[in-house]
Amino acid sequence: MTLVHAVESFDVSIPATGAKGAALALPGRLCLPAPPTGLVLFAHGSGSSRSSPRNTFVASVLHESWIGTLLFDLLTEQEATDRVNVFDVALLAERLLAAVRFVAGLEQTRHLPLGLFGASTGAAAALVAAAREPRVAAVVSRGGRPDLAGRKLAAVHVPTLLIVGEADTEVLALNERAYALLECERRLAVVPGATHLFEEPGTLGEAARLAAEWFAKHLHMQA
Repeated sequence: MTLVHAVESFDVSIPATGAKGAALALPGRLCLPAPPTGLVLFAHGSGSSRSSPRNTFVASVLHESWIGTLLFDLLTEQEATDRVNVFDVALLAERLLAAVRFVAGLEQTRHLPLGLFGASTGAAAALVAAAREPRVAAVVSRGGRPDLAGRKLAAVHVPTLLIVGEADTEVLALNERAYALLECERRLAVVPGATHLFEEPGTLGEAARLAAEWFAKHLHMQA
């Protein structure tokens, strides 16, 4: 990996639609190494936010591969208090698609190939969004619930990497079932000794390395 010497960071506000068509704004942080060769949008999991330390760490590893990142809140603070919203994959996918439209309209990012990185329920949202949005070139799930994407799994046509901890046995079984339903280029990577949150020494680093390699390969092909 090549070390990045400079990463520009911007606070952004992503326009989205709330209940009954009300307009709202989702705060985010856009980080671009110089020069970026791709851009990955992060979809955090249930109970998390754009400040997720695990996603922030993965993002920093992507920067070392010259890949920009956008971490943003999929829900407003008020929406996040309702557990129904937290597990509403269709709603989360819509918010992710709103972020895709947002970066497609920015001068700094409109030319960049896009990837989606999802954790927990965010992984299902990433896959549903990828099935609908042709600008998405690759997907990575970390400790995700791709099974929650349901029938949309068969409609995903971009390279997809599912990363799961070896000791996260229940989620591993769900990922194996989702993997069997995917009809795109795909890989299931099992990180030895890792549990659901990849808290064991070196395990999150290994997940980040796998994600960076996947995105570097498939986003650079699109550049």
